[in-house]
Amino acid sequence: MKTFVAKEREVDRKWYLVDAEDKILGRLATQIAMRLRGKHKPIYTPHADTGDFIVVVNAEKVALSGKKWDKKIYYRHSGYIGGLKEISARKLLEKKPEDVLRFAVKGMLPKNSLGRRQLKKLKIYVGPENPHEAQQLEALEI
Repeated sequence: MKTFVAKEREVDRKWYLVDAEDKILGRLATQIAMRLRGKHKPIYTPHADTGDFIVVVNAEKVALSGKKWDKKIYYRHSGYIGGLKEISARKLLEKKPEDVLRFAVKGMLPKNSLGRRQLKKLKIYVGPENPHEAQQLEALEI
């Protein structure tokens, strides 16, 4: 027997549409990350990008449980001494609603060039409209 190894150029990629309205952030992010990596397919290969494209609409309506809207803090650093910046989940949702979901999914992908390529297949939009009708999106219920 020989081990099957998927080649990225031979993978059949599909486009899925996910509605994030009233979905819990972490549970939604795990399912999206799994689809981006291709772990739902029988041809999954860890070192190859075998995942699908995911289009998320209504990103501003994602839910967090408990007091996480105020207690969950996102950090970044400017590179200068004392340049640590922080923002709460509530303020980030007001400023850039799509980044709340993007940061959650990014944390679940590999921290290398493969993970960066897989994250580019995630398209997040505020509101119900998206410009990807030509790709014949399949509705994905999560």
